[in-house]
Amino acid sequence: MKKDIETQGVRYEEVGSAYFEKRRLKPFARVFHLWALGVGAVISGDFFGWNFGLAAGGFGGLFVATLIVVVMYAGLCYSIAEMSPALPHTGGAYSFARSSMGPWGGFITGLAENMEYILTPAVIVVGIGGYLGAIFGTPQAYAPLWWLLAYGAFVGLNVWGVEISFRFSVFITLLALAILLVFYIGAATLADFDRWALTIGAEEGGGAWLPFGWKGVLAALPFAIWFFLAIEELPLAAEESHDPKRDMPRGILLGLATLVVCAFLTLFLNSAISPGAAGIADSDEPLFLGFQAIFGEGIGTKALALVAVAGLVASFHTIIYAYGRQIYSLSRAGYFPRALSLTHPRRKTPWVALVAGAVLGYAVALTIHLFGNDHPVGAVLLNMAVFGAVLSYILQMCSFILLRLKKPHMERPYRSPVGIPGALAALVIAAVTFVALFIVDEGYLKVVVGAAIWYGLGLVYFALHGRHHLVLAPEEEVALRGE
Repeated sequence: MKKDIETQGVRYEEVGSAYFEKRRLKPFARVFHLWALGVGAVISGDFFGWNFGLAAGGFGGLFVATLIVVVMYAGLCYSIAEMSPALPHTGGAYSFARSSMGPWGGFITGLAENMEYILTPAVIVVGIGGYLGAIFGTPQAYAPLWWLLAYGAFVGLNVWGVEISFRFSVFITLLALAILLVFYIGAATLADFDRWALTIGAEEGGGAWLPFGWKGVLAALPFAIWFFLAIEELPLAAEESHDPKRDMPRGILLGLATLVVCAFLTLFLNSAISPGAAGIADSDEPLFLGFQAIFGEGIGTKALALVAVAGLVASFHTIIYAYGRQIYSLSRAGYFPRALSLTHPRRKTPWVALVAGAVLGYAVALTIHLFGNDHPVGAVLLNMAVFGAVLSYILQMCSFILLRLKKPHMERPYRSPVGIPGALAALVIAAVTFVALFIVDEGYLKVVVGAAIWYGLGLVYFALHGRHHLVLAPEEEVALRGE
């Protein structure tokens, strides 16, 4: 006889073992796979997206914003490296918040992260379309066809199996890093910082270094975040990792170190060669323009740029993996419709979640492409993705602090060396960025408000329906035992 459980304003419906049999994942990942997953998820930030921050803050504004963001991600990643092996479930951020702030805390955190992971591939696919359009000379009107082709190919690859997904992540991440290395070596021989980097907004009166003052630094924060956004996805692989308690902290921190080095090399070298900061500030293919400056405009440059699409593909593929697992975990526990958590009977991949996330991401990108404003489609989507990301960061840091205070004796295989002060620093920077999204650039305001409405509708769904139909998934059982 089934027996429901009611607690903290939610209801858990009892389900049989057959429910979880249809929702199984397959362990595969080791440290190297996790490092590749983390770096691969973010590496596209060095190929496209970061450069919009040059238009927002000038070179100096983006540089200062990147320094601030590095502090935030250090605090964030150390905190996640502690929480993930202590709570090794696919839920990731939702799991941390569920154990520290109850069902509502789990949902509001999971929903924010869900927005981030649905919209981030949409940003990246715009970059893929921009590079391929520039290489093959297709008109801008054809861009949605490139997007559709990319979604179809990489959703299919993720559905095919976790082994091939992780192996492809390793291959494509190493290839992307090799392409960046070629660019760094070539650009270093041509770099002329004064001539090319400090070319934006001097007429605004703030000087060549900070042409838009500290307001420019605030405006550049979302784009600086793009150098690192999604490194925090690694806990979503916990149930597909052989030893998450040992491997997860190593994968997260090695990935962050790799990305910090790449971020500053890209910022300096891509800005310090022709066409310079002013020339790449609104481009969908800044690295391609850099390769043209280094190698000329012949067929060899186009071939190299085609290979450079690997950087975008690396992130596109790995974040598709992330949103698939994130939707899977929330729907397995009943926060989202349960059908979204069904896994392939033979390949054990969350195919319904993968397809659903692709449809939603593509629909948002296409809508902005057809009816958007004066800003580039990628920059608009990026601000929407950062809305979800920084909100989830704020909530994850609250989770870390509450777990330290409320559950000091919880087993922690790894402890953050920066502790609560590091988490507080990350929380404050994320909160400042969140506020800046609404007040700095009026051109982005309506899309950020649109993201807030999307988030609000999700809360309404949970209040009216989701909270009455939860399931005792692993994240919920652990949290209830702790309570």
